[in-house]
Amino acid sequence: MIAVTFALPEESSEFLRRLRDKSHADRNGITTISGKIGDREVEVLHTGVGERVCRQRLGKFLENQQFDFLISTGFAGALNDELQVGDLLLAKNFSTVDLNEKRSSVSRLPIHMADLFTAPTLSDSSEERTEIARTTGAAAVDMETEFIARACAEHGIPLLSLRVITDTPREPFPAPPNVLFDIEQQRSRFLTLATFFLAHPNRVPRLIQFARRIARVRKILANVLVAILREL
Repeated sequence: MIAVTFALPEESSEFLRRLRDKSHADRNGITTISGKIGDREVEVLHTGVGERVCRQRLGKFLENQQFDFLISTGFAGALNDELQVGDLLLAKNFSTVDLNEKRSSVSRLPIHMADLFTAPTLSDSSEERTEIARTTGAAAVDMETEFIARACAEHGIPLLSLRVITDTPREPFPAPPNVLFDIEQQRSRFLTLATFFLAHPNRVPRLIQFARRIARVRKILANVLVAILREL
């Protein structure tokens, strides 16, 4: 059995469409989704965004359960202009699965190998991203992988960390991160979004463009995940 984690359903929806024999289950109070890619059995967990909820859900998910390995995946933001929206990043500082040893056709996929930084908050401004890149040497940022890596190490589960880039210093979020997503509530708040874009109608085209590129990168990520799972 292979575990696959995403932070949110917005990241996993395209991949879940590819699962055969899909079913939902309750494990220690959390919902998981199982299915098959080819002959591989897969179980998907949504960890939530940020340390607190991620550690809680992952702890329950891994309790009394052994996986062959775990793929931590989803969205990430680029910290420099070398990575573009839609690029794939294999986090070499967190991954313990050597993909080069296990793949054939997968080796032709355009996957960048670089370090990933797990931040306590969503990073937005170019200045903030530049500072993170300078101090950490990372190429991209997320909010969960460090804690997933710790949990995998504790349980002796090999980890593959793969992220797709959704935003960059040149193509940032269409609104402040706290407007787009409420980490405490673990969801977007429609009233907050509507109020912001009513007050900033010039941002609406950016929101539409952002929604379109999210749909595009979801498909890119799903395609690569399916290819990897068929090869492993």
